Amino acid sequence: MSGIDVLFVPLVLLCFFYATRKFIEFQRSIRQINGWPGFRTLFNDTFVFFPFRMRGVSPGPQRTFYTKHSDFAKAGWDVLSSISAFPRAKITYYIADAAIIQEILGARARFPKPTEAYQLLAAFGSNILVTEGDVWKRQRKIAAPAFSERNNRLVWDETINIVEDMFQNVWGDKDVVEVGHILDMTVGITQLVISIAAFGKRVSWNEESGARAGHTMTFKEALYDVSHNLFLRILFPPWLLRNGTPRMRRFATASSEMDAYLKEMVQERRSATYKEARYDLFTNLLDANEGEADSKAKLTDGELLGNVFIFLVAGYETSAHTLSYAFIFLALYQDEQEKLYENIKSVLPDGRTPTYDEMGSLSYAMAVFNETLRHFPPVAGIPKQSAEDTSFTTTSAAGEKATFAVPRGTHLTLCTRAMHYNPRYWEDPEEFRPARFLGNYPREAFIPFSGGPRGCIGRGFAETESVAMLTAVIMRYKVEVLEEPQFAGETFAQRRERLLKSKSMLTVYPERAPLVFKRRAPKSG
Repeated sequence: MSGIDVLFVPLVLLCFFYATRKFIEFQRSIRQINGWPGFRTLFNDTFVFFPFRMRGVSPGPQRTFYTKHSDFAKAGWDVLSSISAFPRAKITYYIADAAIIQEILGARARFPKPTEAYQLLAAFGSNILVTEGDVWKRQRKIAAPAFSERNNRLVWDETINIVEDMFQNVWGDKDVVEVGHILDMTVGITQLVISIAAFGKRVSWNEESGARAGHTMTFKEALYDVSHNLFLRILFPPWLLRNGTPRMRRFATASSEMDAYLKEMVQERRSATYKEARYDLFTNLLDANEGEADSKAKLTDGELLGNVFIFLVAGYETSAHTLSYAFIFLALYQDEQEKLYENIKSVLPDGRTPTYDEMGSLSYAMAVFNETLRHFPPVAGIPKQSAEDTSFTTTSAAGEKATFAVPRGTHLTLCTRAMHYNPRYWEDPEEFRPARFLGNYPREAFIPFSGGPRGCIGRGFAETESVAMLTAVIMRYKVEVLEEPQFAGETFAQRRERLLKSKSMLTVYPERAPLVFKRRAPKSG
């Protein structure tokens, strides 16, 4: 036997035994769930080195964002299983059954969040989004009061002010304003809102943009680059990010800049000799933390920074992306935009500036926001994990009941978008119909902000900002799709598909959507 043969034979045997073990684990997993219908693949949906959808290979990440409810409709059940072999045998259930989802959301101890799936968002410290158990309880006790009624009122007033500032100092006397990509407008507005509503820092549209002393990037630049490239932290170690491609190096710089900015803001607010009355999130968070009598319950500096970062990302990115889709839908569906405008006029017949106290009367703006979230929830799936052996009963499209086993350790993906498109709960789910949210609607089948004890604490912030922005813009301007010669012959369906084509980073967002805003004629006397 040659030296190569001596090495080759053990290697082949090792591969054989490894493959045999994987096959046995794979088959055992299938038996554990009694062969419940679904996907049987080589890789699981979180395997970062194969982020594609391919039959028999991987379900693909964010699968149900693209397939909506179609996978469930084909199977005839609102629950699908997924068994994968690599990197380890894994059982996952994809769930679009509202009753099961509500049971899971309401039982935090039985179905905790798999915190490892959220470590990407712990980039600047532990926070309420990436923790579970007693650590989560302690952090939420401090963080939740920051989202107060006073803060919501501040969000409303500042959103209106920022939009009016855009009208006066950016759009000026133009009757027609072309926006090359609606996301540029909504991100600009929400970044200015988060600056004042979260940190008490008022910035105008025309303010000179330059990095602070000791910094190489502005706060806005660092925030944008970090939030849009966080996935690089998973793929590459810090030393490679600092010395890799231009994009990697810029991300590494942005991460360092963001860390420095956050630490400076904490230090500045703590060392301020004059404590003025503020209602921004940052001040509320610091005040709640400093006022905590139990020193062991207080947030560490790392936890403070981590929660501030989550406030930032959730407070500007999620709202900006949802509002982008809302303006796209309004441009596509002119009749719905007219209904929104008529509702605004009925509340504000004299065209005056809307106040926070009138938010409840601006019902169609809230309906537009909710219908947009139904179509495009920030995340396609909410991950959970079973802490015990259990089971659920579901009903097929044909009315047949069946019980499926959930072994301890099973991953559960609550398929937000799939449930939002489930015709069992929503009539004509593909249609854009805000009016469905004006009366009774299936609240149990609407979870853009998750639900149960772990529901999003920033929901009021997002709703307030979005209703204020939609109202302020639509009462002054009519939004339409920007006509481009290369798309002159497209059908409505093609236009809708083009404008709503999306990408995904931390949350989903439209790829490219050029719109035009036309000033409404003043009301004649």
